[in-house]
Amino acid sequence: MLQIPFIRDNKDRIIANLAKRNIDATEMISEVLTLDETRRSTQAQLDNTLAEANTLSKEIGMLFKSGETQKATILKGKSANLKELSKELTETLNEVSEALSQLLYKIPNVPNDSVPAGSTEDDNEEIFRAGDIPTLYDGAMPHWELAKKYDIIDFELGNKIAGAGFPVYKGKGARLQRALIAYFLDKNTAAGYTEYQLPHLVNEASGFGTGQLPDKEGQMYHVTADNLYLIPTAEVPGTNIFRDVVLNESDLPIGITGYTPCFRREAGSYGAHVRGLNRLHQFDKVEILRVEHPDNSYTALDGMVAHVKTILEDLKLPYRILRLCGGDLGFTSALTFDFEVFSTAQDRWLEISSVSNFETFQANRLKLRFKNKDGKNELAHTLNGSSLALPRVLAGILENYQTEDGIVIPDVLVPYTGFSIID
Repeated sequence: MLQIPFIRDNKDRIIANLAKRNIDATEMISEVLTLDETRRSTQAQLDNTLAEANTLSKEIGMLFKSGETQKATILKGKSANLKELSKELTETLNEVSEALSQLLYKIPNVPNDSVPAGSTEDDNEEIFRAGDIPTLYDGAMPHWELAKKYDIIDFELGNKIAGAGFPVYKGKGARLQRALIAYFLDKNTAAGYTEYQLPHLVNEASGFGTGQLPDKEGQMYHVTADNLYLIPTAEVPGTNIFRDVVLNESDLPIGITGYTPCFRREAGSYGAHVRGLNRLHQFDKVEILRVEHPDNSYTALDGMVAHVKTILEDLKLPYRILRLCGGDLGFTSALTFDFEVFSTAQDRWLEISSVSNFETFQANRLKLRFKNKDGKNELAHTLNGSSLALPRVLAGILENYQTEDGIVIPDVLVPYTGFSIID
């Protein structure tokens, strides 16, 4: 959520940068400033009225003590009017404050100046590419056919148990999945991230805190009886660790990592680009999150990007990095870099990580602050990234490492799997 003082001081820049998201925010921002002015003037009126009522109350008490009952009675009538006025002003203030909050919840984060303008993923900017795309043997298969051939993932069984988008991993497929999770966590903790095991359901306040609510309510599974939501990413419970927390400046930076299953209702569309592991309702992901001093958050973002690079280089997968355009940028993000691996069998790029800086957008919702060197509370910056989302990484491994004799396991994973080939 944007801060009111920031909006007051940067109205033109905010409108210009939100235009990168293809949003004309002129009317919304003007309405925010109008509501804020009304809120402040109403608050001032209320404060003055309460102060006057307090002074009058003391005066009435002194008049009664001195026996000037008639004067006291007259002032009591004036006091009653002030109380009624303060009640009306309080109701107005609450209504205006609620309207302002609801409007602010609808405004996405302001893109960083480096974010390119654009409407769709086709307008994203490729900034890095590495790794050799392998030449596969004649008859090479996409991962959903390999999964069936080697009996390592059963999509039909998942459909029977739950529905489309809920695969069942079997045998060496399940072992490879577990190996990836363990390897990612070990890689992250070696880089200084503290591992957490997090809840897989969150309350409404947590959803609002990180910006999934109300923006993505339709994409989240809602347990209505308990008003809880299945998490779409570990970002939600992980970042909410710090909701309503005031840190010391010396506590920063904070880095955590955690593995969770993720649940998303998004149905997508039909076709090969959503077949198999390409788009799921339930999938596994290892996340990294950071809480940073505002002065250091973009250096930290570069560090997170460099860290994810090392994972893909260890796996020896061909990949590229995209700077997302405004039209493809997430609601809460100021700047996002997407990582994609190349699927040789599908001849397409598959997104496997997003690394984002939210600046103060989430922290303002979360009331996540730190005491700066002057002893004043200041909003922290939050960042997060996938390291990594498993389905498309697994798809990339199955497809790029396939041979006529079987699927070779990347060297870095063999100590975790206990086998070097799926055959």
